[in-house]
Amino acid sequence: MILLLPAALAACDRQSRSPEQANAGISGEVPAASGEVRDAGAKDNAFSYRLDRSKAGTPAPDFAFLDPDGGERTLQDFAGRPLLVNLWATWCAPCIAEMPTLDRIAAAQGARGLAVLTLSQDMQGMKAVTPFFQKHKLPHLRGYADPENRFGFHYATGQLPTTVIYDAQGKEMVRVIGAMDWEGPEAKALIDAATAS
Repeated sequence: MILLLPAALAACDRQSRSPEQANAGISGEVPAASGEVRDAGAKDNAFSYRLDRSKAGTPAPDFAFLDPDGGERTLQDFAGRPLLVNLWATWCAPCIAEMPTLDRIAAAQGARGLAVLTLSQDMQGMKAVTPFFQKHKLPHLRGYADPENRFGFHYATGQLPTTVIYDAQGKEMVRVIGAMDWEGPEAKALIDAATAS
């Protein structure tokens, strides 16, 4: 059992590419410009990610997802604002490691209009998300759930976390596949581009 735990945790941050992603570099994927980036709150956990701009200009999907108040929302409910949509799961260690930086970005960038949405891919939906947010201090984030994994299947990266940034017109700008320090220089450039559009 103990030997299986590292394998299960590593699966959410798998770096190997599927055959469909093998040619992604040709269509606009670029590696992270920085080397190892650390979050002081992540206790020596290095972030690892890659950027994919191959879907830039694609409209945001209109799938419904669950909100913390028991209702349903869509990305169109946030129309007119740039969006940072983060797919994560409560069992994914890299997802949890980047959550504090997402919370601080939500606080710092909210005044500029950026909406930071964390969409859990846990199949238990709000039954998994609500206790997670009660346990962790993330006051600037709200826990949304996509228990049918519609967003995960739509983005088709095969990896958590996956974050997609949309401009205020609802057009995709970039996908961040893997965990990123959202307070780092590369993330700042991505967010500045989204909030300037």
